[in-house]
Amino acid sequence: MKKVVGICLGIVLLVFVSCSNKVESIDKLLKNANFTEMDYKTIIQPNNTLGFTLLQNIESDENHNKFISPTSLFMALSMVFHGADSETKEEIANVLHINNMKDEKILSANASLLNKLLQDSETIDLAIANSMWLNDMLEFQDEFAKNNTDYFTAEIEEIDIQDVDAADRINKWVEDATNKKIDSIIEPPLSANFVALLINALYFKGDWKYEFNEDFTSEKPFYLPDGTTKDVPLMVLEEKLYYFENVEFQAVKLPYGDEEMQMQVFLPREGYSLDELVNTLDTKKWNQWQNQYKKIEGTIELPKFEMEYEKKLNDTLENMGMETAFNPDKANFPHIIKESAPLYIDEVKQKTFIEVNEKGTEAAAVTSVGITEMSAPIDVESFYMEVNRPFLFAITDEETGTILFLGAISDPQ
Repeated sequence: MKKVVGICLGIVLLVFVSCSNKVESIDKLLKNANFTEMDYKTIIQPNNTLGFTLLQNIESDENHNKFISPTSLFMALSMVFHGADSETKEEIANVLHINNMKDEKILSANASLLNKLLQDSETIDLAIANSMWLNDMLEFQDEFAKNNTDYFTAEIEEIDIQDVDAADRINKWVEDATNKKIDSIIEPPLSANFVALLINALYFKGDWKYEFNEDFTSEKPFYLPDGTTKDVPLMVLEEKLYYFENVEFQAVKLPYGDEEMQMQVFLPREGYSLDELVNTLDTKKWNQWQNQYKKIEGTIELPKFEMEYEKKLNDTLENMGMETAFNPDKANFPHIIKESAPLYIDEVKQKTFIEVNEKGTEAAAVTSVGITEMSAPIDVESFYMEVNRPFLFAITDEETGTILFLGAISDPQ
């Protein structure tokens, strides 16, 4: 009977990467990867659609909250994609909404997006890095290794899986890379079936362009889904902001730095639930909404909050159509390692962290993959928006339109 070997792949949204590392990554991309500046545009819609679908299918935590990173999962599965074949590869492509794209175009689009995001504003800290941790008894296939090193700037690290400190070495990298926001991605000891761990790191930290005055923050009731209330700190901002509303919700953009990135907050109307809003999300609606903002004076009261979220994604991804990758008898990953071992994914897990306060936002995430309609807008001249009930938010890159983070908050405390 053939032994099934699990391969662990992971993605970490990095909390700190120095400017020199950013420059080094850009230099590597320009030197090794074949892409054009605008190639990223072909994967923005797939990335965002993945986020909407994941948010709709994933389970909330005990407080009915959800917080995910579409870009994290998209990049991780993009790396895995190039090691797959046949039905497994087709299913991953369908989940990523890239089934009509050629392999080389997917690579160039990811490299282009990585290059574009790394060159964002100096006033916003957005860092991305990739690494591949390999069982030192095995070898990556040359093309698989080259694709990930050239187009994702991934560094390859070999590890002795029998070393009792092997998992700690990986987790220490994660802890250091995330400034202790996320302290682990893999449980020690490493499995005897461990082949590799692919880690993509992305971190966001941005100060508001218009900071909330701490003196105006006060405890106010927040209405929970079960009808009860909880006192939470609501921050207050009076400013000219991009805003629109319709019969279903109010929406506002809160810019970071020089406005290259934004937090978009969507507050459902009373009688219209957060779940209803989330379950109707799609790319067409999202794009229509982006064209309806106009800059007007107004006031927003936003909860000050901090949260961590962790979810195993196996069932969610299977329900989304990625079935064979998790099945040892059906998975097809022949292009990852040189050795003839049948590989499969045994776990996909995402951890996320976010802190929102008067000064700005800090967010991180870890995704490990183990082989381990729209109503017409209402014209208004001013607005008042008190976010005192469940709400949706997204952190987006304004120039590319990439949704980096997506959250549905029912209980901010």
